[in-house]
Amino acid sequence: MTIVATQPRLGGILRLFGPGSMDHVDPASSYYALSGQVIRLFARQLFTYPCEPDLRDPRAIIPTPDVAAELPNRANGGISSDGTVYTIRLRPGVYWNTEPAREVTASDFVRGFKRMCCPLTRAGAIAYYTSTIRGMAEFCDRYQEAVGEGASARELAAFQNTHQISGLHAPDSRTLVFELIRPANDFFNILAMPFASAAPVEYDAYVPDSPEFRRGTISNGPYQLDHYVHGRYLRMSRNPAWRQDADPVRHQYLDGVEVVMEKATPEQVREVIAAGEADLSWASPVTEPYAVPPTDPGNDLGYALNPYLVFNTRSPNCDGATGKLAVRQAIAYAVDKMAIADIFHDLEAGTVMRPARSVIPPGNDGHCGVNLYPTPGDRGDPERARALLRQAGYPDGLTLIALHRDVDANPKVARSYAADLARCGITTKLVPVGHDAYYEFLQNPANAIAGAWDISAPSWTPDWFGNNGRAFLQPMFQTNESRGTSNYGLYSNPDVDRLIFQALATPDRDRAKQIWQQVDLQVMADAAIVPLLVHAPTIPHLSGSRVRNAIAMPTVDRWFDLSNLWLDPPD
Repeated sequence: MTIVATQPRLGGILRLFGPGSMDHVDPASSYYALSGQVIRLFARQLFTYPCEPDLRDPRAIIPTPDVAAELPNRANGGISSDGTVYTIRLRPGVYWNTEPAREVTASDFVRGFKRMCCPLTRAGAIAYYTSTIRGMAEFCDRYQEAVGEGASARELAAFQNTHQISGLHAPDSRTLVFELIRPANDFFNILAMPFASAAPVEYDAYVPDSPEFRRGTISNGPYQLDHYVHGRYLRMSRNPAWRQDADPVRHQYLDGVEVVMEKATPEQVREVIAAGEADLSWASPVTEPYAVPPTDPGNDLGYALNPYLVFNTRSPNCDGATGKLAVRQAIAYAVDKMAIADIFHDLEAGTVMRPARSVIPPGNDGHCGVNLYPTPGDRGDPERARALLRQAGYPDGLTLIALHRDVDANPKVARSYAADLARCGITTKLVPVGHDAYYEFLQNPANAIAGAWDISAPSWTPDWFGNNGRAFLQPMFQTNESRGTSNYGLYSNPDVDRLIFQALATPDRDRAKQIWQQVDLQVMADAAIVPLLVHAPTIPHLSGSRVRNAIAMPTVDRWFDLSNLWLDPPD
């Protein structure tokens, strides 16, 4: 008889297998939720999210202290009376795995915030910080002006070490002071993002996320990165400098973690796990067997927009076709959203999904549900699409370049919407891209401006839940043409930018929701994207027979928290 341990067991190598890749290893530039699984193991922030098995428990989506010693508030003097100054004290005993081990300091966090602004690999949601922390926008602008495209690590470090963010101070080694432009009731959520990780002084020797950085990664979490080959393989082991008494949210049950990244179908990933050759899927949506599609375990907790069709508004192709409103509106009417939903149902993705009608999905602040482009049964309206194409000056159709990932459901999704566009007279040239290169390609504005793509179907999961109106609209649609942007199509509307700042300046959450709805409606009126499907924030991922305490975290896009599971038996 096999005895299953109900208490954590130590040891064993957790093995993941699948077709995915990290977008970046460097926390300052990584924005792919899958990468968050790994970054959580070696990089810590001031605040983070706990591992809660019940997504209906409010604690699952509320930041808790990580390297911060406590949650600041007005009573303990951590937040000023006007809500614009935050004083955060660090807990003792958090160490880097340097030789000898060195304690994490407030200056390490200051360095981490400065690194976000690096023009070579700017954080994908930099606007969260530049619109909130006093002086950070000016610091980023000066950084952009001071260094060129091929800047060396020495040049980058020289700028960072001789320029300051006026609203960020480290009065001593264990105290950080943030001065905000205005009160921000989501500030703890922003500080819980991987972007806001501490960075040791050794990182001054590397260009962010360069091969040299990846080889020299330093850890203050329970595991350390020993070996990394982009898009192929990573291996982690226990960090000897990590202390359980200084980490309230993570554990070190495992001996290590190994990820094998290979192009594989969900069926192949399932077979490898069933054979005991891997413990968990890496990136592929492989679920536990079910007879009836699962219900939403999060009780409508912040649905994700997955996928959506984004337009390159700066593409020169076909006389700038995707920069024309009528062309984008035509495509919005052309797409059969139910056909794409059928693809995911056939894949047995195990998620609650429905057609999307607006930018902000249900369960997120600002959701309005207004459908500006209705079609019968969400099946598309080719006739209306053709009429809009004629209005735009394309009576004989046009040809567009569609960039898509080459794994999982993505090729089928691309072929599905390509067939819809063909019925309207649009020829689509499908261009597959590896999982390891896809988002990095989209985040480089030079590719958009050169016309390397016209349309694509990425996905977006909110960076946090609850008070999260900005978590869709600001990174996706605020004007941002810097490298690392999440506004992939370089959409820009001054009215949208103005409303975003207006919502951020509104202390009343209900009033802010109304403004976020106005932003959503304006973006949809401009047809900046075509929302395709919304997905529940978690699915019943398949796990191997020896995996215990595998708990999905909404903030890492439904994937398991690897820092809290164990193996039984370990070997």
